[in-house]
Amino acid sequence: MNRLDKSIDSLMESYGAYGLVNHSGGANLPSGESIEDIVRGLDELMFPGFRENQALDHNNLRLITGEKVNHLARELVCEVEKSVAFARKGDLNCGQEGCHAVAELVVAGFFDELPAIRGALALDMEANFRGDPAAKSFEEVILSYPGFEAITIYRLAHYFWKAQVPLIPRMMSEYIHCRTGIDIHPGAEIGTSFFIDHGTGVVIGETTVIGRNVKLYQGVTLGALSVKKEEGNRKRHPTIEDNVTIYSNATILGGETVIGRGSVIGGNVWITEPVPPESTVYIRVGEQIVRTGK
Repeated sequence: MNRLDKSIDSLMESYGAYGLVNHSGGANLPSGESIEDIVRGLDELMFPGFRENQALDHNNLRLITGEKVNHLARELVCEVEKSVAFARKGDLNCGQEGCHAVAELVVAGFFDELPAIRGALALDMEANFRGDPAAKSFEEVILSYPGFEAITIYRLAHYFWKAQVPLIPRMMSEYIHCRTGIDIHPGAEIGTSFFIDHGTGVVIGETTVIGRNVKLYQGVTLGALSVKKEEGNRKRHPTIEDNVTIYSNATILGGETVIGRGSVIGGNVWITEPVPPESTVYIRVGEQIVRTGK
């Protein structure tokens, strides 16, 4: 045990030397465990009866929904307040409880937005069902499609990103990244009727813009040509216009790269330049071909 005491002393020294400690005496950060609980609760709120064991009917749905909304709102206000306070040098009051007031406004706006988010998810679900011959029902999509689960949490996290809440949207997206293997940055702009088939290894960067009715397969990367820190405030990721299909393991890089509407991008291609609308890009015997027009 003497050896363990020495280890504890060494750890305490490292805390003093390097910091990186989240505690109430400093800039208290959002709790990872709380954010995970909130994400699970929001997922239940989006699709009542699909995630939990509790049976629902029309007589108790409003009561259960009200309980969940009030509980999640309280939890979110607490975590958003900590996140805003951290961005303001850890001053939890932010001047006459300003951080708490900001958190309440952000969270109230979030719950106002939930019906519209559910509307977008309904279109995403239809695209998942329509785009996969293996899908037998909408219910199957909700219960078992990792791509749809990732899209759901992205649309929730994107609200907080737009509201300029630090930390929390990234925590939400990384939670679902770990669950699904799909990495969607909450800052990406993604239109409705979005479908990720299979999904493992998909990466969608922060400044990506995706139009309506876009379909991605597993392993697709929508990334940046450069990872220089000084380019952090520039558009670094591609734009994918409406009605585009991108097959597995395609890599599309760069903020000036636009994939024109109606195009089909074949598997394993590497694209760093704009592609005209209605084009097909594919590999043939080691050579990458761009065929424009239908």
